[in-house]
Amino acid sequence: MTVGSYESNFSGEGLRVGIVQARFNEVVCDGLRNACLAELKKLGVADEDVLHVSVPGALEIPLILQKMAESQQFDALIALGAVIRGETYHFELVSNESGAGITRIGLDFGIPIANAVLTTENDEQAEVRMAVKGAEAARVAVEMANLAIALEELNPDAGDEE
Repeated sequence: MTVGSYESNFSGEGLRVGIVQARFNEVVCDGLRNACLAELKKLGVADEDVLHVSVPGALEIPLILQKMAESQQFDALIALGAVIRGETYHFELVSNESGAGITRIGLDFGIPIANAVLTTENDEQAEVRMAVKGAEAARVAVEMANLAIALEELNPDAGDEE
């Protein structure tokens, strides 16, 4: 048996990427966005192929990701946000529900979603991670979009309506 392999492809040329950014914890979220956009550009994603929108907080991200996925205009999506632990159970609720929603949209619509919604114990942890995670989200989105496209090309009948 011959085993095939796929080399990771980080070329963003021609890819369309949607970004949904939470505004809550604005300094951190802006840092995530700036790093993400810079990395997308570095990977070759054209500015005109990126749509960036903002929402109030992490719980609102999945709905807008769903709307973007429904449009079938994107090869990959990116979720940017920061949930920082407070003194109540709200941290767990927001972290768990936003994460589950983001995952569900990706699976339901068959679209790669890079989840860069930080969940940290404090502001300092979030600030340390924002640049790295923002850039990482861009790389994940591009790599996964290219992999999904390559796998779709293996099945020429995929997407045909009966």
